[in-house]
Amino acid sequence: MNADLTGKKAVITGSTAGVGFDIARTLALAGAAVVINGRRPAAVEAAVARLAAVAPGVSVQGVACDVGTAEGCARLLAEHPEADIFINNIGIYESRDFLDVQDEEWSRYFEVNVMSAVRLSRAYLPAMLKKYFGRIIFISSEWALNIPADMIPYGLSKAAVFHLAQSLSKRTSCTGVTANAVLLGPIRPTGEDSRGADGEACLTMEETLSAFSSEHHALASGFPHVATTDEVADTVLYLASAQASATTGALLHLDGAVGVARLRTN
Repeated sequence: MNADLTGKKAVITGSTAGVGFDIARTLALAGAAVVINGRRPAAVEAAVARLAAVAPGVSVQGVACDVGTAEGCARLLAEHPEADIFINNIGIYESRDFLDVQDEEWSRYFEVNVMSAVRLSRAYLPAMLKKYFGRIIFISSEWALNIPADMIPYGLSKAAVFHLAQSLSKRTSCTGVTANAVLLGPIRPTGEDSRGADGEACLTMEETLSAFSSEHHALASGFPHVATTDEVADTVLYLASAQASATTGALLHLDGAVGVARLRTN
């Protein structure tokens, strides 16, 4: 796909590694000025240096802050109050029994996975509307539609995210601003980087598939395809581009047909 994002500014949360970094890299190579975000200053600095090396001549900046808090969002917005493209990639998850998850943990899930998207979208939207151009893209999950029994807070919070995308698409109808969500299934890292956006170890592909298959044994016969982080980034590139001006309120599934298999087994 030949997408030209020259002159556009993209802010990507949770983007020092993995899916977030590959999204930032892909947008930068398409000409966008990119803002990297993560919690740890060292991880942000390293990601900015890596990206600047592969996309010379493109503006690459970083902000170390926890956008899972109101204070962290305020810090990001103080440094970058406007964006043409906003991608909410931050998210937390954990395998826990429903009976063991206390109120403060529920609150944390919604602060990180939902309120980060709400606060930053609300802040970036006014300038997008004035320019008659904007792209709001939420990274959600297939597990929002097929919630595992041991990941109920995660699934519910990600369901809120894609409903936010659909609701914002109605709010921004006929304004040049689009809002979409990408629902991920198991993802295979494109490179050797299997660490999260803040240097914390992520599940490997095998661990992810094993966890999913143990909960959904009817699907354990295998997936037609496991998407790579590059494929996720290419999908986001399309949504960020001028070619996607008529795509809004969409839930794009990158789940290796997990959703199709889910429908067949229900």
